[in-house]
Amino acid sequence: MRIPSKKLVAATLVAGGVASAGGLAYAGHLNSVLEGDLRGRNEVAAGSNRRIVGDPNGRGEIYVFGIDNDVAVPGGQAARDNADTLCYVLIVDKIGELSMAPGGGRAAHIHRGRKGQNGPVVANLAWPQNGQAADCLFESEPGKFVGASAGIVREILANPSEFYVNVHNAEYPSGAIRAQLEGQEDDDHHG
Repeated sequence: MRIPSKKLVAATLVAGGVASAGGLAYAGHLNSVLEGDLRGRNEVAAGSNRRIVGDPNGRGEIYVFGIDNDVAVPGGQAARDNADTLCYVLIVDKIGELSMAPGGGRAAHIHRGRKGQNGPVVANLAWPQNGQAADCLFESEPGKFVGASAGIVREILANPSEFYVNVHNAEYPSGAIRAQLEGQEDDDHHG
């Protein structure tokens, strides 16, 4: 299910621009992309339980990236400082309830936590209804970042191994699938 993420993100940014609070912001550079393979076996059980706690069939991909700070805004508007902007593309397959609307245990998040550890939610992502979700989150946008201090976007982008993505559903309320974030240069030796 591997998607050529550099091409995916570059095409997304160049073809349509990235929506921002003040209209469209056009990115002129290829931004660093974080990624992760979402799998049920990546879920971490509480305590000493070592069995698979996530959906054994579930899988997916997450791509996370920031937006350039030197963005030209059409129409002569002032450029937006995008250092607080985090964008993502989430693709999920083979977990239950993907055809259903969010709520009732269906959610997706970025959590603070290293590989093998569970941790608190720091960002709310859109539920991947029909298997896909994408958005750009702003630190100042209410309800997007949870208990996170200013600069959380920079922290995620600079230290991806300190964060993971979890997709939850009613069958697996603690997490159906999980992926530790990593930079693409970290992933190049994996395949």
